[in-house]
Amino acid sequence: MSTPSARSIDPAQLKAWPFIEARRILDRITKTPPAKGYVLFETGYGPSGLPHIGTFGEVLRTSMVRRAFHELSDIPTRLIAFSDDLDGLRKVPDNVPNKDMLRQHLGKPLTSVPDPFGTHPSFGEHNNARLCAFLDAFGFDYEFRSATACYRSGQFDAMLLRVLENFDAIAAVVLPTLGNERRETYSPLLPICPRTGVVLQVPVVEKRVADGTIVYRDPETAALVAVPVTGGACKLQWKVDWAMRWAALQVDYEMSGKDLIDSVKLSTKICRILGETPPENLTYELFLDANGEKISKSKGNGLSLEDWLKYAPQQSLSYYMFQTPTRAKRLHFDVIPKAMDEYLTHLEAFPTQDAVAQLNNPVWHIHGGQPPASETSLSFSLLLNLAAAAHAEDKAVLWGFISRYAPEAAPETHPLLDQMAGFTVRYYQDFVKPTKQFRAPTEQEQQALLALQHIFKGLPDSVTAEEIQQVIYDIGMQHQFDPLRDWFKAIYEVLLGQSQGPRFGSFVKLYGLRETAAFIGERLEACNSL
Repeated sequence: MSTPSARSIDPAQLKAWPFIEARRILDRITKTPPAKGYVLFETGYGPSGLPHIGTFGEVLRTSMVRRAFHELSDIPTRLIAFSDDLDGLRKVPDNVPNKDMLRQHLGKPLTSVPDPFGTHPSFGEHNNARLCAFLDAFGFDYEFRSATACYRSGQFDAMLLRVLENFDAIAAVVLPTLGNERRETYSPLLPICPRTGVVLQVPVVEKRVADGTIVYRDPETAALVAVPVTGGACKLQWKVDWAMRWAALQVDYEMSGKDLIDSVKLSTKICRILGETPPENLTYELFLDANGEKISKSKGNGLSLEDWLKYAPQQSLSYYMFQTPTRAKRLHFDVIPKAMDEYLTHLEAFPTQDAVAQLNNPVWHIHGGQPPASETSLSFSLLLNLAAAAHAEDKAVLWGFISRYAPEAAPETHPLLDQMAGFTVRYYQDFVKPTKQFRAPTEQEQQALLALQHIFKGLPDSVTAEEIQQVIYDIGMQHQFDPLRDWFKAIYEVLLGQSQGPRFGSFVKLYGLRETAAFIGERLEACNSL
């Protein structure tokens, strides 16, 4: 499918947030073209844990901005996934084996801690491999970069020496943000103890700028120790490290969560102290749980990536991540059907839209400017109701109805529809079926449903979903429902055990007229026995 060009369009018309971000980057480099010859995007990763849904969201959103930038400029770009694997192991994770072994290495850089899984030379390298496998599985275009490799290879040496030269100015920025106790020991440079291999948070006794070393007092032996700040003998406190990395790599764009707003401000100041321009930044909001509270890995109150992908395809999650990243959103199981249906609606609309609308359409950004053709007009919600009416235990039951509704469709030729069929059965069994609450109809509702059942028995199979919907409207009017939405609410509550659903005419067309008539009879009999 051909895609429109953004360069021939008035920038004010490109209102999708990735284009707004891309224009900020373009404005930045128009004033000062990057001497390195490319625009650098970065995402950060703390390898003390495994990649998660937040990792996916940050890399996905950054990739969307990068793709939008390509539409506006011919300047090459690169995306670095940076792992802070020289950081010290602060605590033993709950979800790893060999915890006792790990406890013996607390405080050491993650790349100096043995791998508890026994598959890699170190714990840091194990988790880095998991990150790369994770990003590769989703097809992201990125370059992996390790802090350990950058420090030890000398890539950061020049900037580390600049940190030493500006030690006092950097400390003056950071110290006001710390508590009294932490101020006593704070140093931007953290020596890695030659004796124990532990990343130390100790005061610097002497700064030797001329020979590029610092002196500290060993907390156990009380001996004065001099170490170079280069070559991986020291690492930086993380906020300073972030700023140094921006400066050393000349990062042009990095987004981060709302919880890091103060850190961004601090690192921005430090980057400027180091004589470099900090990157453009987008602050995205954090996800909330079912109760509107902040998601916490320690509380386990969030929805994991694996949870989402158990019930819907990746496109639906990408759509959810695309939506308003600067607003807080609930991340719970009940948002999945809506996200999937809205994605399908945008995908179906794309071929009929003009160039501006296509570039602002979420599917353009989800699919890197090349959205696939829409496979189906069937919605996730509609298939959920079909699963309920058919008591579906597997997707083959749904395909029996789908094949009659759309004879040209088959699992082999419509893979997304096939995925949806499987996902909806699973979602129905796990979330909808256990929470259904049927009620008996009122006398008015029962008479209207019986009238509807009678009409469905006599309508020809050729009737359209729109014509069926009109019949449902007419029955509601004839039985004097006021407002008319009470009639549709009754249909959902009496027949499907829920307060709302997709257009009932579409459901009837998919399920079948005679089948729906029989279903109405079954439900009325069951409800009247409540």
